[in-house]
Amino acid sequence: MITCFDIGGSFIRHGEMQLDGTVAETARVETPRDNWTDFIHAVGQSSGEAGSPISISLAGAYDERTGIADVANIPCLHGRYVQRELSDALNRPVAIINDANAFALAEAVDGVGNGKPVVFGVILGSGVGGGLVINGDLVNGFGGMAGEWGHGPIVDPTAGGKFSGIEHYACGCGQVGCVDATGSARGMERIHASLHGKTLSSKEITSAWHRNDPSGTETVEAFTTLLSRALSVLVNTLGPDVIPVSGGLSNDTKLLELIDKKTRALVLAHYSAPLVVRGQFAENGGLHGAGIFARRNLGDVRS
Repeated sequence: MITCFDIGGSFIRHGEMQLDGTVAETARVETPRDNWTDFIHAVGQSSGEAGSPISISLAGAYDERTGIADVANIPCLHGRYVQRELSDALNRPVAIINDANAFALAEAVDGVGNGKPVVFGVILGSGVGGGLVINGDLVNGFGGMAGEWGHGPIVDPTAGGKFSGIEHYACGCGQVGCVDATGSARGMERIHASLHGKTLSSKEITSAWHRNDPSGTETVEAFTTLLSRALSVLVNTLGPDVIPVSGGLSNDTKLLELIDKKTRALVLAHYSAPLVVRGQFAENGGLHGAGIFARRNLGDVRS
């Protein structure tokens, strides 16, 4: 029996892998963000029988060379050898995969990317993440950091002078001008504050856009232009067959359609069908991907 976990800054979601390989959430508990002992207890209490393996989709970077986790929103995990220490503490095999990689793997194997050679899964939520799968295999890259297109100071906030008044925003990774700081839900909120001097949530901004409100429309236009420009470089580099999207912003299909339209207009290849689409596992890609990862790394042990 394999227990799969999707661990985020707010909740630890978990479920048992079924005979058909699927994983459905059975329960969730609050994430003990600041106490390692409490974290071990929370995971242990949610796991299966003694000694049974667990597979974790983790919201944060995980360096497979060193085994060190970089999880800013869960301080008790940050800088820790999570896989080794958790395995020792619980006396059971542990596999860990980044949450964006888990989502990409779920979509490539069983979702909208099934049967497609190149799938790049994107998370557009409070941050920007990604995972690359080629011919059904996850591309980890150097240190397991492949797919992290949200980081690196590459964004021109004015979009070549088209939008004035947008700043180079500081990113949580320590750099300035990253896609994560501009192309996330928080980035949309920063853009709106820069352009209009008002603090609104991303949901309020997109709702205003849907009502054809001028300020909401200007913000969404700037946001989607900046995001699609960054995404187009990735498309030209990787040549993905499909880009499934997860995260809070993926719930707005009209927003995804606009991002898709702008992205396809900027790339070299001709995509006649939508490229940027909501993922089939947009809601539970972490758990489903953790299940696939477990079968490949812990053996095909099912309940």
